[in-house]
Amino acid sequence: MHAQHSPPPSAYFKRVGATRFQATEHVGGGWNPAEQHVAPALGLLAHAVETDRDARRSDGLRVARLSYDILGTLPIDIVDIDVAVLRPGRTIELVEARLSHGGRVAVVLRAWLMQQYDTTAFAGNSLPRIAPPEDMPSWSPVSVWPGGFIRSAEVRRHQIEPGRASYWVRTGVNLIEGEPVSATARALGLLDIANGMTPRAAAEDVAFPNLDLTAHLFEPPGDDWLGLDTTVAFGAHGIGLTHSIIHGRGGPIGAVSQCLTVRPRRA
Repeated sequence: MHAQHSPPPSAYFKRVGATRFQATEHVGGGWNPAEQHVAPALGLLAHAVETDRDARRSDGLRVARLSYDILGTLPIDIVDIDVAVLRPGRTIELVEARLSHGGRVAVVLRAWLMQQYDTTAFAGNSLPRIAPPEDMPSWSPVSVWPGGFIRSAEVRRHQIEPGRASYWVRTGVNLIEGEPVSATARALGLLDIANGMTPRAAAEDVAFPNLDLTAHLFEPPGDDWLGLDTTVAFGAHGIGLTHSIIHGRGGPIGAVSQCLTVRPRRA
């Protein structure tokens, strides 16, 4: 008799209650594979905000800014989410979502939701476009980082120099098992990868985890590749910044910034 092996999970999270989710092996982190990479959790919080919005109203306010504060690490375990409207409004809302483990809040999201208008006649931007994914070489981030989340990502990258690159990323892993999510939530579940795609220095020499992530979206993401044009800066006093322009197939759609704590590794 051959042993029966369960197939690997097809999603980063499984819903186990109205506001509870079980993380799977795909969320393993780059700094510590036994802890969650926060990227999927950020997508999960965005999904919670959109789900709450749709339960309360039918006009489909668009998520325009998402500002996350990362208060601590998360084990690969069950997490809870609660959502509250901080500033209700007819055309603009400010919503807060909190993700916790064992009663300890680990990530707080504040999201501005805005009414949509037809501004096609005025649309445009002067942000430079990056090459399409088909024109960039495949690159394996597993060559730099461990963890289930990094293994789940497909990347095509044009590296300019350490700390400067443009690249495209996508994943075949669903955000939540058996549950549809928006393209915005899927994109937010990938954006935190930016801090590791073009390091200024080797992780063996210096740690540079981010404390936050703030994304502004002036166009919605698509369902395919997510593009990022990233610059990483380290200051002289232990503080850094990873800043990226977000791209869809049609060009730039927003920006994302991450504040870094830069810590030399001493022998």
